[in-house]
Amino acid sequence: MSAWIVRLGTFDERLLRALLQRRQPMLSLLMRAITHLADWPVAVAFTLSLALGLVPGMAATGQQMAWTLALAHLSVEVLKRCFTRERPSLGLGMQWLVSVPDRFSFPSGHATAAMSMALPLALGLGGMAGRAVLVLGIAVGLSRCYLGVHYPGDVLAGWCLSASTLLLVTTVII
Repeated sequence: MSAWIVRLGTFDERLLRALLQRRQPMLSLLMRAITHLADWPVAVAFTLSLALGLVPGMAATGQQMAWTLALAHLSVEVLKRCFTRERPSLGLGMQWLVSVPDRFSFPSGHATAAMSMALPLALGLGGMAGRAVLVLGIAVGLSRCYLGVHYPGDVLAGWCLSASTLLLVTTVII
């Protein structure tokens, strides 16, 4: 089992390095902006505005988002302290392009938060708007790798955590 984990970690590092070598100045600006869509003040304000009915017809979706975001965030905090995976060490000539809220990397809190909002909203909106919201949620996760603060596996774990939390919320809570 440990050999499998080492290989997975090595693949994760190679994938991250390949992405970092393709950074472009304009894309870096865009990724910095996108990543902040899942900062906790933005996520909480947006989710509460829907949950409290400030956007007509979206209260039920907002309540799903609120439960999903809260439970997924709690899970992220527990998992980060269980796994204690350090953030990527980028090597000579590379740097993180944003500051990080803590030193642990797994799972990505931003990727989890973005997808915890995007999945219920995409389901609530449906159609092209729903797909656009999903693309934005995915973009936040990808931005975390591009900015150098998460491995791809951290982001993938965050997305899976969001989806499983939404499933729990829709089948057990709401």
